Amino acid sequence: MRKSRFTEEQIIAILAEQERGLTTAEVCRRHGISSPTFYKWKAKFGGMEVSDARKLKTLEDENRRLKKLLAEAMLDVAVLKDVLGKN
Repeated sequence: MRKSRFTEEQIIAILAEQERGLTTAEVCRRHGISSPTFYKWKAKFGGMEVSDARKLKTLEDENRRLKKLLAEAMLDVAVLKDVLGKN
């Protein structure tokens, strides 16, 4: 997945600019982003504070790590079943 050139903190600051009264088009032009990108960010980060975004990122990282561990454990179980089934 492509990494964004903006951090979560920067995205929240950009969304806050629009909430303070600037038009969406002006905010997009100022930061060099497209309107669909702005609205995608608003759907994901709208109403968040910086601390909330950090918590979200840590939870997503932990979730990714746990999914990887589960997949490895399931693979180990499948291999063991296969070996025991051949005997």
